[in-house]
Amino acid sequence: MPQRRSHVAPSAAQTELAAALATLREDLGTPVEFPQAVTEEASASSPAEPELDLRHIPFATLDPLGSRDLDQAFQLERDGEGYTVRYAIADVPAFVAPGGAVDAEARRRGQTLYAADGRIPLHPPVLSEDRASLLPDVDRPALVWTFALDSAGAVGDFRLERALIRSRARLDYSTVQAELDHGEDGPAALLPEIGALRLEQERLRGGASLNVPDEEVVRAPDGTYAIVRRHPLAVEDWNAQLSLMTGMAAATLMLDAGVGILRTMPQPDEEAFETFRHQTEALARPWTTGRYGDYLRALDRSDPLTLPVLEAAATLFRGAGYLAFDGSAPRDAEQAAIGAPYAHATAPLRRLVDRWSLAICLAVSRGEEVPSWARDSLPELPSLMEASGQRASRLDSATINCVEAALLTPLVGSEVEATIIDLRGERATIQIAEPAVTASAPVPAGAAPGSVVRLKVLRADIARGEVEFGPVA
Repeated sequence: MPQRRSHVAPSAAQTELAAALATLREDLGTPVEFPQAVTEEASASSPAEPELDLRHIPFATLDPLGSRDLDQAFQLERDGEGYTVRYAIADVPAFVAPGGAVDAEARRRGQTLYAADGRIPLHPPVLSEDRASLLPDVDRPALVWTFALDSAGAVGDFRLERALIRSRARLDYSTVQAELDHGEDGPAALLPEIGALRLEQERLRGGASLNVPDEEVVRAPDGTYAIVRRHPLAVEDWNAQLSLMTGMAAATLMLDAGVGILRTMPQPDEEAFETFRHQTEALARPWTTGRYGDYLRALDRSDPLTLPVLEAAATLFRGAGYLAFDGSAPRDAEQAAIGAPYAHATAPLRRLVDRWSLAICLAVSRGEEVPSWARDSLPELPSLMEASGQRASRLDSATINCVEAALLTPLVGSEVEATIIDLRGERATIQIAEPAVTASAPVPAGAAPGSVVRLKVLRADIARGEVEFGPVA
């Protein structure tokens, strides 16, 4: 599906928006700059060279265009009727000294935050965008997962090793998708095949993917801001399956060892399922039989009512959290949307918890004792990640609210056309096509999810990120 962009033109609104976004950063306590001691330690860190040399393996990275904090690199090949998948992860544990300045600052931040006017990284750029990043044509220490898949894409065996690698190419999603669509060869040539098999494995597990269109605020070179909404490309879904497979392998290692940290999500209860059934009936797209994951996979993405259905389905994907354990495996270990136990273990440059998962998994795979720094601090991780997740959520929603208010400022007093996405009491969630704005508004008479209504823009407050609508006389 093509991207939809709505721009805030250079004006007084643009100036007010820039000030609002800067204030938002300050209010959330999210500094971009790192203390000098952190930067100096990151620059001086000197990890030992791994004993295993895999520089002959032609790894490649696949990320959004322009990315430099490259956590993962892959290499795919056929192996008889099956496949070998190698998935290299940046060896951040080798660069970060436990208890040091970089470690302390990373614990305070929790994860990389993505703001409209730039990233707020977890680690100093000298690490995340240079020395630890899996950039092309340079030697890098990495934690390499090797998977043996059968002809159906199921994992038969896997191992984890610390190795020296050398990526050959930095790929981006749009370019690779275009190359695959034209049947061109390249490092990702097997990705559609393996990705499709892994998606089928997800279906067999009872997993479910929501795939709501992405909503992102971007800043153009001329200083204007835009909200971009788009459906993920197929290559993004296939690539995500490699990460999910690795996260499930990490969970298996930690559960077998009785120590680690999982990413969990409970199965929706019957009340949530029943509410969702009623919502799909109201949208004339009823879910009557089968698993909800199968129903969501079968939705027609070109159908205008699919977005309201996906928005309603979001209530089924709530309650995700982190579960640390030491001594025995927990009973409720499953991540319901994935349909299996799962751990975050593939983005250590951008997410704090992955460093623990990788350090524990490496020790378990080698038959060694789990590092004391990782074991002793496990109980702290869930609260650290929850706090950083809340901070990221507030930053995302408040940024979008401010930009949407700026987009609507020139339309105050005018009428707009909107689609009803969801009804909640006397208010509705509405989607305006142009400018691309999602907001809350009073429910017009006779409105139903999926219906198109006309509303008047009464107020747009950029600093507060608030917009107000009223009925058309």
